[in-house]
Amino acid sequence: MQKNKCIKICAAMLTVALATTSFVACGKSDTQSGQEMIHNLGAEVKTIDPALNNAVDGSTVIANAFEGLCKTDENNKAVPGVAESWDISEDKLTYTFHLRDDAKWSDGEAVTAKDFAYAWQRVLDPTTASDYAFQLYYIKGGEEFNTGKGSAEELGIKAVDDATLEVTLAKPTTYFLELTAFPTLMPVREDIVSANPDSWTQSPDDYISNGPFKLEEYNMKDSYIFVKNDNYYDSDEVKLDKLTFKMMNDETSAYASVKNEEIQMSDIVPKAEITSGKEEGLVQVFPQVGTYYYCLNVGNNNDKLDAEVQEALGNKDFRHALNLAIDRKSIVENVTKGGETPAYSFVATGIPGGEEGSEFSDKHYWDENKYDVEGAKALLAKAGYPNGEGLPTFELKYNTKENEKLVAEAIQQMWGEVGVKVNLVNEEWAVFQDSRSSGNYEIARHGWIGDYVDPMTFLDLLQTGLGNNNAKFANASYDGLVQEAMMETDSVKRADYLRQAEDILMEEMPILPIYYYTQVKAVAENVKDIRVSPLGQIYFDRAYLA
Repeated sequence: MQKNKCIKICAAMLTVALATTSFVACGKSDTQSGQEMIHNLGAEVKTIDPALNNAVDGSTVIANAFEGLCKTDENNKAVPGVAESWDISEDKLTYTFHLRDDAKWSDGEAVTAKDFAYAWQRVLDPTTASDYAFQLYYIKGGEEFNTGKGSAEELGIKAVDDATLEVTLAKPTTYFLELTAFPTLMPVREDIVSANPDSWTQSPDDYISNGPFKLEEYNMKDSYIFVKNDNYYDSDEVKLDKLTFKMMNDETSAYASVKNEEIQMSDIVPKAEITSGKEEGLVQVFPQVGTYYYCLNVGNNNDKLDAEVQEALGNKDFRHALNLAIDRKSIVENVTKGGETPAYSFVATGIPGGEEGSEFSDKHYWDENKYDVEGAKALLAKAGYPNGEGLPTFELKYNTKENEKLVAEAIQQMWGEVGVKVNLVNEEWAVFQDSRSSGNYEIARHGWIGDYVDPMTFLDLLQTGLGNNNAKFANASYDGLVQEAMMETDSVKRADYLRQAEDILMEEMPILPIYYYTQVKAVAENVKDIRVSPLGQIYFDRAYLA
């Protein structure tokens, strides 16, 4: 797809499309009992603990096992979940949630306001080390508690009684209701988690949940097997009796399993099968609000980096040279082949800009029609590395997956043409996540899927010291603009602060945006009524097999 023509002419329509959940083969339900659906997540899931998960695969599992105060509808807007209603104060700072009286855990106990208060406090507790703790900084005292400058007693989270949760925000947040549907904010039981803090997610007896499905069996590195949760208040609408999440990372085997009707869905599809699979109706491409990028380790005084590597990565001209030496158009047309579009900013397509009908990603930070080899060489020379002379050989890490390997090989060749040499290193998904978050890498494959439909879901990521800031980027001006945007209630001024923040980010270039995501999935013809969110989660609460 040609990004310029489609977005500039149809920006408003595209934004609505990207921000809308896709439904697969919606139709009149005609189901039989005993239905089982098997979905392949494409990798070993690192964790299904709501407080610790920071990946889309784990998010899909959590979204089908738990339910938050709110759910989101097909437009990704908040609708009642465990909370049947809520009141918002005039100053938009206090939210009072009223819990439904038929909300129960999978073991039959009632879901209470205390379960939410405990879960949210646990996310913010610095000893939990949640990468997503910053999502609760919107709550009064949240950032202070998480950073050791405040206490749990000062948090704006109060269980008034079993059925009433009062939340006080630090600043008005227009998308706070949508955040309550995010997996990190799911309720968990204190008695369960505290008894087995390190292993509660691995045992059906301990993984007590409150959503449409409950864990029946866990097979390490192979599968999570869920069954219908009869204690879920809306269980009459849940058609599947069993939902299995497989963790197959071999694209060819997973795709063959769908074709052979051994499983019904897979999140990974071999590149060679995408075109023919679409023609056969077995492969579907869904919108996604996300950006695929490379992360440069720009943290100062990182003892995990060689001094020469650290010096080069710390040079802004060198980072810009790497950026200009990537042929994004070639990557999406010849490598990924899933309808992706080249990225010319960090904030992804599908997010509204400050003006009506615009997208935040309308601003392009470099020439979209140019693979600028000469410009890259000029910047290398300016950085003190003419034709790459004096540069060390860099290590580029990626997780074990066909797409990541092919993209890495393509970029390795592109950088080689300007004199930058890289060795490719692949790691299994869970190991790779640890390497990236701990700073044990030089250049790493990365990607970010929006948690809600707003530029902030991308730009707050790279604030100094946050858990998901794997680039170890630190810039006081950037941090200040993001914080100003968080406090600003005027939409135009807020958009301007965020624009200035992205300007700084793209000037400093600690990350290299490569393309905007789509979701390519293999889906059997008889799969009906799954909901694929552009924010990454797949919902099976209404799914069935025809």
